[in-house]
Amino acid sequence: MTLVNFYDPLFIPDSVLTYSVISARYGSKWILVRHQDRTTWEIPGGHIEAGETSFEAAGRELREETGALKFSLVCIATYSVTIDGKTGWGRLYIAEVFEIGPIPDISEIAEIDLMDYLPDNLTHPDIQPHLFNKTIEFLMIQGL
Repeated sequence: MTLVNFYDPLFIPDSVLTYSVISARYGSKWILVRHQDRTTWEIPGGHIEAGETSFEAAGRELREETGALKFSLVCIATYSVTIDGKTGWGRLYIAEVFEIGPIPDISEIAEIDLMDYLPDNLTHPDIQPHLFNKTIEFLMIQGL
């Protein structure tokens, strides 16, 4: 069983943060990405590298995975994912993307798509809908 919990954006867990995930909008559409080794779709994001903050990782991953050139970035929440008793930690961001260029050559992403909602064929179907719903909740609270 997978358990996803959300905390204040500034919450600092006892364990290290390992992921930054970015719910990214371009106009009225959500940007989803497909990894070159998969047929499923994902919310952009990835590992936080050594010496990098979760915010820096979010910006880097957004550029690498979507080709985003100009964007705003806001942290929505710190989150935990517990699978089989093991817990990992990350931060969830929202990005408003204003300009998209080509996906960089260094990227592992085969393609992006602009969608109205999350598709059914997700890479992490036990996690990504929770993150997406938290994003929608955040936007509603902000009146956006």
